Amino acid sequence: MTKMRFDLITIFPDFFAGPLDHGILRRARETGIIEVNVQDLRVFTKDRHRTVDDRPFGGGEGMVLKPEPLFEAVEHLLGAPVGDATEKHELAAGTAIVLLSASGKRFDQETARRFAKLQEIILICGRYEGVDERVAEHLATDEISIGDFVLSGGELPAMLIADAVTRLLPGSLGNEASSRNESFSAGIDGQAASEGDTSRRSHVKTPTLKNLGWGTQRVTGSSMLLDFPHYTRPAEYRGWKVPEVLIGGNHAEVAAWRRAAAIEKTRKNRPDLKPATNL
Repeated sequence: MTKMRFDLITIFPDFFAGPLDHGILRRARETGIIEVNVQDLRVFTKDRHRTVDDRPFGGGEGMVLKPEPLFEAVEHLLGAPVGDATEKHELAAGTAIVLLSASGKRFDQETARRFAKLQEIILICGRYEGVDERVAEHLATDEISIGDFVLSGGELPAMLIADAVTRLLPGSLGNEASSRNESFSAGIDGQAASEGDTSRRSHVKTPTLKNLGWGTQRVTGSSMLLDFPHYTRPAEYRGWKVPEVLIGGNHAEVAAWRRAAAIEKTRKNRPDLKPATNL
């Protein structure tokens, strides 16, 4: 049996002490089914203040996690470079780099089953307003959201994903049939179990939410958009440049770019939200 490894990249390493010490996750760790490594992101900073965030290009509220420490943390865990704009290195088979993001694809049981077939999952726990978009575009293999609501960061989503994946691993449950007969699991005829039918319901309208980087954003009518991509310093990292419009200082152009980028990201990651294009 191959052991599953979870690497959790966070600025709050002590956060995970409780969740990892109880229930299925504790038993899976003790029996060698999974290994969990918590990596403090601040180890990979270069200044005496251990700075991991900066102001976003183009203006706006909040701070954005910088790309440098995240790339270096992942490379440390992989023991190999991930590349740059001129040369991208292939990721080892059986490995996923997951960015927890409100702008990601929605996590479901199908994704949990896909992850359960892997050998290593690196979970990047974002904070603040968001994460530099170059992490989503050029580092992460998956950008995942756990739902349409606002959270303070990616630590809780990381634990939910680790739990959902671990219970699908052979030996983690006392009865192997349990995970096959639960909600959102396929029945013997290949159809979703009756309890899982809720996963196919149309999106429920929710009250207007202020966009804090960890929730979706109501715009007009029944349309919702994911947050627009964020970029922070440096303006160029490993050959990947911040979009010029965000540096030019034209607020109208910045607003137009952000609107278009939010629509495109919603179409890509959450087509179920059906964003309006005439916003």
